[in-house]
Amino acid sequence: MNTQQMEKIKTGKGFIAALDQSGGSTPKALAEYGVPEEAYASEEEMFDLVHEMRTRIMKSSAFHSDKILGAILFEQTMDRKIDGDYTADYLANKKGIVPFLKVDKGLADEKDGVQLMKPIDHLDETLKRANDRHIFGTKMRSVIKEANQEGIHKVVEQQFEMGKIIIGAGLVPIIEPEVDIHSADKEAIEHQLKEELLTHLNMLRDDERVMLKLTIPSKDGFYQELVDHDRVIRVVVLSGGYSRDEANKKLKRNQGLIASFSRALSQDLHADQTESEFTHALQTAVDSIYDASVNKTQ
Repeated sequence: MNTQQMEKIKTGKGFIAALDQSGGSTPKALAEYGVPEEAYASEEEMFDLVHEMRTRIMKSSAFHSDKILGAILFEQTMDRKIDGDYTADYLANKKGIVPFLKVDKGLADEKDGVQLMKPIDHLDETLKRANDRHIFGTKMRSVIKEANQEGIHKVVEQQFEMGKIIIGAGLVPIIEPEVDIHSADKEAIEHQLKEELLTHLNMLRDDERVMLKLTIPSKDGFYQELVDHDRVIRVVVLSGGYSRDEANKKLKRNQGLIASFSRALSQDLHADQTESEFTHALQTAVDSIYDASVNKTQ
């Protein structure tokens, strides 16, 4: 465990950039960036193009450790290089940004009002490679759509079961039970989810610590107990389909929460922008997300 990186994530001012679009979400991410599906003829070409997009973001002067604490990477990104260095080493050594890795393999079909994670095949091998590539922590996502107690329990149970394996490998897990922002039950889900999270956090040993990535709550300050829990390193939130302006506005009203945005970070970036235009758009996004993460209105 890198103690310097741990201290940065635990106490640093800033946010975590999510650059972890996977195979299923990559075509949409590329299309929003201005690269249509007809621009590539194979999955290999698609991943080459998305790595070019991510590399452009990470190499930008707007992407720096003054305001960005960490970055979540897709598995293929971890195994690729930027300027001759593996991506995690480039982030840590050239940018001062802590690298994380998305380890889930996508979502299972909905059952009991939730989507559990698909089985994470070869997790031990992935975690070994993550350590070899100097990754600090991991991220894995589930989705909750209904206030179904059994379904929510299964989501949290699965997340913590995987989280303990990740802790055992010497990495920090980001546990992400996303709540669908369009759910009519959103506030009821959040009450049930918080109780499940507190129950599982209280079952961790003193030396077992996690991060949480949650949907911005309907009630301001609702997750303060999680922020203050001694088994929680940091609580970050996803934009979850909100526009960047709306997500920032909601985040600003929640003490202790910081952003871990994906689409809201990159929504104004386009392949055909000049470097000056690209840098300006990214800097605008970084500045606004940073401000919402560190300057609260409560």
